[in-house]
Amino acid sequence: MSKEKSTTITSTNHPDSAESYISKALVHYKTGNYPKALLSYEKALEIQQQSLPPNHPDLTGSYNNIGLVHNNMGNYPKALLSHEKALAIQQQSLPPTHPDLAYSYNNIGLVHDSMGDYPKALLSHEKALEIRQQSLPSNHPDLAESYNNIGVVYNNMGNYPEALSYYEKALAIEQQSLPSNHPDLAKSYGNIGVVHYSMGSYPKALLSHEKALVIQEQSLPPNHPDLAYSYNNIGLVHDSIGDYPKALSYHKKALEIRQNSLPPSHPDLASSYNNIGNVHRNMSNYPIALLSHEKALEIRQLSFPSNHPDLASSYNNIGEVHNIMRNYSKALSYFEKALEIQQQSLPSGHPDMAYPYNNIGLVHENMGNYLEARTFYEHAIQIGEQSLPLDHPTL
Repeated sequence: MSKEKSTTITSTNHPDSAESYISKALVHYKTGNYPKALLSYEKALEIQQQSLPPNHPDLTGSYNNIGLVHNNMGNYPKALLSHEKALAIQQQSLPPTHPDLAYSYNNIGLVHDSMGDYPKALLSHEKALEIRQQSLPSNHPDLAESYNNIGVVYNNMGNYPEALSYYEKALAIEQQSLPSNHPDLAKSYGNIGVVHYSMGSYPKALLSHEKALVIQEQSLPPNHPDLAYSYNNIGLVHDSIGDYPKALSYHKKALEIRQNSLPPSHPDLASSYNNIGNVHRNMSNYPIALLSHEKALEIRQLSFPSNHPDLASSYNNIGEVHNIMRNYSKALSYFEKALEIQQQSLPSGHPDMAYPYNNIGLVHENMGNYLEARTFYEHAIQIGEQSLPLDHPTL
């Protein structure tokens, strides 16, 4: 993730006055209040544009910050535009191996990854890595960041061995360059755990997530949101191995931390309610599952624009519970809402598009509409075959 500046206050249109807006924006960003963060970053940029030359490095910081907020809000084309503006200024004003260019390539890669354009994401992250390899020592933590980001793309593509290889490279650098209880080590153990989880290696996943949690418990305050992330991951593993009481316990711990440390409309709270809903669904507690998923949806409606992919995820989850409860007309309505959002916010070949097509097909099959079901199933398979490796587990 790009570095974000946090500095001090002055007045009117002097460049330093932009820093007060950047400081405010950073607080809003960290607490998940993305609309307010965006307003403050845009005000800072406006001041800088009035008072600085058009290729001044401070402008790149603002464009990158605005891009990060848009990416978190699901405004991917706007995010890409902002990061590309930052990169263009850097290419004019800095030597080609300057580390700041790597930050912009890194951010562009993150957006392409969010959009499901994995080849472009890989290309951008590899450019960032190449610059860092040329300009930084071999054990610099920024190299670990690039390896982690490349690992994330391979994980999303379903190429788990390659993802694991890059995550392990990142971890090796961090073990050389950081203290043993540094939070970045916990993130790498968490990433490794996610890959093992995706590969179905649940004992290894649990071990990695527990290592991450131990580091976080040593290095972070007890209500730090990163602890919630580890509890969340451990809960997902227990859910997958059918240990639902343990899964529920860990997801509730994650929720409690998030309730104590984040504003009530923060998207991470929605993630916890979503996961709790999934466990209750697996335990056949359908009314409670529905309630949890509806809470997640309510939070996401408050914190994201109406076409954000996470809203589609909530509609899908609610639809799945209605489908199990044989409320087929309601299930179909929610799945169609999910599909509509993803059609607006994701490229046509994004792998996540396959889920609502598959779910709509499932409802039609349950309703006896077999020809309709077949059409939707075929569409889901076509998307999967176009966007994922042939040996991907979901195919």
